[in-house]
Parts: sequence; C-alpha cells; structure tokens
Amino acid sequence: MAESRVHTQFKLTSEDYVEADVGEEVTLPCHLSPDTSAVTTTIRWFKGTECIYLYQNGQVTERSGYEGRVSLITQELERGNVSLRLRDFRRSDRGVYICQVIHGEQKEEAAVGLWDIGGFCE
Repeated sequence: MAESRVHTQFKLTSEDYVEADVGEEVTLPCHLSPDTSAVTTTIRWFKGTECIYLYQNGQVTERSGYEGRVSLITQELERGNVSLRLRDFRRSDRGVYICQVIHGEQKEEAAVGLWDIGGFCE
C-alpha cells in the first residue's frame, strides 16, 4: 500500500526581522502553512551557516554558546509553530537566522533577521 501523502505539503512563513534589547528573551517567528503538525519533522535553526538548534525525533541538540538559551515552544509544534525562543539576547546574536523544516522528501527554509533595538544600522 502506498504511503499517504495527505497534508505533507507545506510552506514556511516568517517575519523579515525582529528586534530585541540586550538581555531580553526574543522569539524568532516561523510557522508551517497551512497549520500542520511539526512533531514528526526535522527542525534546524541556523545562524549563518552554523546549525545552532536541531530538533529530530523528539531529541534536541544545541550548539555551544546557545545551550540553555534556545528552545522551541514544544506545545505549539502540533499547530505548526516552529519559532525559536532565544533567551538572554546578546549583541553577538545579531544576524540572519534560517529556519529549516524537513518532512520526508520536502525541505523548506525561511529567513528572519535579529537586531538589537536601535542597532539596525550600526
């Protein structure tokens, strides 16, 4: 019997950028559209080319320097919310982040910039 592929097609939506003050908690928004459970997907968040957060098969891996500061909102995965929560925002956290979601053969990516308030043009 062929595997059902119903509801496996999705896109990722995000914001162009978000801003935060140093020391704050900030959420980098990323959502599956249409709302589709992300529980069984592989979710990677990159800063530049470095993978800083990996969610796969319910297991989480965090890159050194981000340990204990990054997380998904796990109760929201069922609704397709794969946003990354970053605690204790530092100036070194500024930059472009990529959310990547893989389900079967499909891989989608979305980018979001993170800037400190007042520091966008620095």
